[in-house]
Amino acid sequence: MSNSQNIAIAPDVDLTHETRTLVTETTSWLTDNSFNVLLAIGAGVAIALVLLGVRSIGCRLIEKGKGELKWRVVFANAIAQTGFFFIVMVSAELVTTMADAPPRVRAVTHFLFVIAAAFQGAIWARELVLGYVEHRVGPEQEHSTLGSAVGIIRLLVSIALFAVATIVILDNLGVNVTGLLAGLGIGGIAIGLAAKGVFEDLFAALSIIFDKPFRRGDSISFGKSSGTVEQIGLKTTRIRSVSGEEVVVANANLLNQELQNWTLLQRRRAVMTLGVTYQTPPDMLARIPLEVKEIVEAQPLATFDRCHAATLAASSIDYELVFFVETAAYGDFMSTKQAVILSLVRRFAELGVDFAYPTQTSFTAGPDGKAVLPYACDDMATTGEREEKPAAAMKN
Repeated sequence: MSNSQNIAIAPDVDLTHETRTLVTETTSWLTDNSFNVLLAIGAGVAIALVLLGVRSIGCRLIEKGKGELKWRVVFANAIAQTGFFFIVMVSAELVTTMADAPPRVRAVTHFLFVIAAAFQGAIWARELVLGYVEHRVGPEQEHSTLGSAVGIIRLLVSIALFAVATIVILDNLGVNVTGLLAGLGIGGIAIGLAAKGVFEDLFAALSIIFDKPFRRGDSISFGKSSGTVEQIGLKTTRIRSVSGEEVVVANANLLNQELQNWTLLQRRRAVMTLGVTYQTPPDMLARIPLEVKEIVEAQPLATFDRCHAATLAASSIDYELVFFVETAAYGDFMSTKQAVILSLVRRFAELGVDFAYPTQTSFTAGPDGKAVLPYACDDMATTGEREEKPAAAMKN
């Protein structure tokens, strides 16, 4: 609405006279343009019926999708919030425009229409935003402390949208809102700086709502701590550690580090190193992976992945065994791993394969560098092919 259409009432204006003038102009307009007015009223009534019908459809969609958090229900909630005053003012604005109403009548009608449209737009936007939030959070948020964060979102969104609607209305009244906007901006910056830590944790809580890195009841690991999430608040998250104590972590600090969620685990991976002695015959070394595969596959929860001779270590030939346990339960994982280990020990004993352990052989030499005990001197003298070595300690 332009400033020329605004109704500026000075202190010395006679309100009674203004009212009488408005009534007189309206009566004259209705009398002189009765046919156009009737056509406009018919169009306005039709628009009102259409809007009422759309609102009714939204209400029916809500009833059909009760308890669901689908986008259809979100839009239906917004449509169902269409106010009767807004419907009336849409029809009135249409009537006064089509029937060429007097300037005063159009000004009053347009002003009321702007108020209705501004607040109705804020209501629609609020329902869409909150519907999106609830869609992201899921139905379980009512049973979680994250529900309090959703309540904060409702409050902040409502305040922000209705503040914008109020500013739009004031601007249409001819009020200079530049200073108001500047004041609100400076005040917002000051509050944000003063409560920086609080807002960081609050927005971290909102990140937990939308991104869902974990939920209440999940088993997580972060830093050097592990435990079960008991409560997610607006500022902190409380975790019951594996040793029994309660760990309280700020939401911002919790999300700023690497976090592992064990609840989403579907199966566990086991990696084992098997070391056998260097005295093991080559044919047996080639047979070991096949024997290990048979042992792993005999376990009902285990899935064999691979087994290879991986390293020539100082005291052993090391095999790397990898298999999966098809369960997330840690107790079942350890029971399966134990069964595999015991079966390996039994089978290696039957095959005559020795597990290696760290060993060390010492060679002793005299001042001249020739090896002495535990080697016989005559043997060393007659064996000219062996190279003398200085005293040293060597690992096999």
